[in-house]
Amino acid sequence: MRALAARRLLAEPGADAGDPALPVRRGDGELEAGFTGVADGESVPRPAAVLIPLVAGSAELSVLFTTRSDELPSHAGQISLPGGKVDRSDDGPVAAALRETFEETGVAPGFVDVLGLLDTYQTRTGYRIVPVVGLVRPGFTLRPEPGEVADIFDVPLRFLMDKANHQRHERVWKGKARQFYAMPYGERYIWGATAGIIRNLYERLYLPDLDRSREAT
Repeated sequence: MRALAARRLLAEPGADAGDPALPVRRGDGELEAGFTGVADGESVPRPAAVLIPLVAGSAELSVLFTTRSDELPSHAGQISLPGGKVDRSDDGPVAAALRETFEETGVAPGFVDVLGLLDTYQTRTGYRIVPVVGLVRPGFTLRPEPGEVADIFDVPLRFLMDKANHQRHERVWKGKARQFYAMPYGERYIWGATAGIIRNLYERLYLPDLDRSREAT
């Protein structure tokens, strides 16, 4: 994984991560005609970062996810990658992703080897996310953040990187039919921006450059 990541992942955030005027290549609306890569409406995108925590198990790599608390005002009960807004005190998106991961899951930054970054991802809710890929070494203790994280679980990377598990779903949001990726895993419903970022990882690692930006599912 380290060698593959070194060849295919980004070493630094793209210019679009810090300039909301620049369009991004990846985002919630990328499956729909007319995707522009900029935020809907007049609001300025808010910088955010997430960690894709690759955990080395006894047999294979897996990815840690969180289930958001039902008490949260937004995205309650949804599955997400650990992460959040980039604070002014953070030294960039990588630091923000590591800080948020520690706060939400208890995995300290010292256990994470950052392998690289993915393309900036624009959400419909106004966040411009830098996904950070990190290899988590053994020895950490999971500690869900009370009031924010209801559960922490892992999914085999092999399952997530299998294109056959990448489904296209549709639902109405703000009066319009919206298409998005979903990756159901047992009773877990991974969808929306989280599934889109995992799809981004798949394309960045395993598809030829000419096909990576738009491959039919």
